[in-house]
Amino acid sequence: MTKEKVLIIGASGQIGVELTLALRHIYGNSNVIATDIRETPHPLLTESGPYKQLDALNGADITACIKNEGITQVHLLAALLSATGEKMPMKAWDINMTSLLQLLDIAVQQKLSKVYWPSSIAVFGNTTPVDNTPQATVIEPKTVYGISKYAGELWCQYYYNRYGLDVRSLRYPGLISWKTPPGGGTTDYAVDIFHQAIQTGTYTSFLSENTFLPMMYMDDAIRGTIELMEAPASCLSTRMAYNIGALSFSPKQLAEAIAKKMPNFSINYAPDFRQQIADSWPNSIDDSLARVDWKWQPKFDLDAMTEDMLHNIKNLAPVAH
Repeated sequence: MTKEKVLIIGASGQIGVELTLALRHIYGNSNVIATDIRETPHPLLTESGPYKQLDALNGADITACIKNEGITQVHLLAALLSATGEKMPMKAWDINMTSLLQLLDIAVQQKLSKVYWPSSIAVFGNTTPVDNTPQATVIEPKTVYGISKYAGELWCQYYYNRYGLDVRSLRYPGLISWKTPPGGGTTDYAVDIFHQAIQTGTYTSFLSENTFLPMMYMDDAIRGTIELMEAPASCLSTRMAYNIGALSFSPKQLAEAIAKKMPNFSINYAPDFRQQIADSWPNSIDDSLARVDWKWQPKFDLDAMTEDMLHNIKNLAPVAH
């Protein structure tokens, strides 16, 4: 394996913490540098390897870090997510797009071997087929997050076609994990519900009971990300983001899965502005291209994910809200 030196920008988020740990396991702790704008990072980042404070919008500092550390690939994870982005759309656009365009330029200049940048099911909108949403389909996002992600996909494809930059991306569904708290996304009910089930025995969902959304356990998401990044370039048939799927369930079905393990758990529903966002997204994803091109295959079903989440959260301190 070619020796890689990896820089992760936005490492303190839901994906970043676990991706950092997984990459350190592969490449060695000292060869994966975690960075984030936060002065006080997640303890798992500093306990397992190097951490630097870095602003995703500061191109000069990013370039200096790449040069000084001999970085060969960058994972850019910094973003404002869907629900947070709707509260401050111009800030979301600036963070999500400026950070990407700047990094793409830096990557070409510094001759990086690979760049990873996550996309999302938020690229899809009300005009997209809702069941088994195809890889190539009508894409008319309704949120600034979705708009920025689709624009970003096109820029990544452009930099590949024009400059030969090896940029790779996944359209993540809702991601469910226990190591980090919810981060401001519309699918975050599926994380918060576990914490509330254990702490209070009840949960109030901000989505209606039969709102189906594509979801994925973080273990599968991290494995899928690494498998995509390690796949030979010759296997990749698209330079837009790949659809990637695993689970599709509603708040009601998730609550029922939790109740199998915690019979006294109860749920009620108070849909808010996030319901409109969820209604513009697919019910399920067709990820057959990923399965063909780089042999993607999820491992966790709803019951296995629920059991693992409850087991791990019971061993955590309560999440602050």
